[in-house]
Amino acid sequence: MDARNIRNIILMRPINSMIEFKQIIGRGTRLFDGKEYFTIYDFVDAYHHFADPEWDGEPIDETTEKSPEFPTPPGLVVSEPPPPPYEPKKKIKIKLRDGKEREIQHMIATSFWSADGKPVSAEEFLHNLFGALPDFFKSEEELRKIWSSPITRRTLLEKLADAGYGKDELTTLQRLINAEKSDLFDVLEYVSFAVKPITREARVAEAQSKIFALLDNRQKEFLEFVLSKYIETGVEELDQEKLPELLTLKYHALDDAKEMLGSVENIRSTFIGFQKYLYEQRIAA
Repeated sequence: MDARNIRNIILMRPINSMIEFKQIIGRGTRLFDGKEYFTIYDFVDAYHHFADPEWDGEPIDETTEKSPEFPTPPGLVVSEPPPPPYEPKKKIKIKLRDGKEREIQHMIATSFWSADGKPVSAEEFLHNLFGALPDFFKSEEELRKIWSSPITRRTLLEKLADAGYGKDELTTLQRLINAEKSDLFDVLEYVSFAVKPITREARVAEAQSKIFALLDNRQKEFLEFVLSKYIETGVEELDQEKLPELLTLKYHALDDAKEMLGSVENIRSTFIGFQKYLYEQRIAA
């Protein structure tokens, strides 16, 4: 079909980048004789992840403002989803070899690839990942211990990526299990041990008293800043490589950070040391 004549765009799979999203939307915006509008059916909430007010402008409140140049065509109801089979966010349950079910969003389009480069369904990917994870950790306790240190955590993520379970795949799976506000730790814990994910904010709230117990006020202030970035973005904010950037964001200069927090070694020790409390076993309610 001529891209200029596209009038409906249906997003049925996760979009992996801003560039891909804008390329898809751009096809609908191409002009054609008699084409005055196009409709986007977004079943994966892509606009939440790729909203760009500087580029797109602020959304128009159609309850108070209508553009005379682009009237809604008669009979078109843009607020209603199309009829089946386009049912948004249908959940399916997958029973793994431990006999327990994992719930994921149903995906029409394939987003995963096997180790030999073949496309696989989300269900098959989940089965493969479940079978592979015991090669990397044998228990939930071992996973927590590995994940509690940025050094061993990075090694684990590198080994998973080499086995075909990289950050992109785990992030896609994170969306499928409705854990976008959780940690990648929660993804691995859910797949391996069927433990329900919690949000990063809840994880911080549970661990905060232990994290701050032996710190002075300046250290607390710095870790409060680090944890706010973790809640906002994810576990990558706890990587060792992020520490100089976090210090610069907070104190504007590394010398100022050292004046406030002590030597580089003390800062590094504080940054690494608190993370073990973040991933301690949660107390059952």
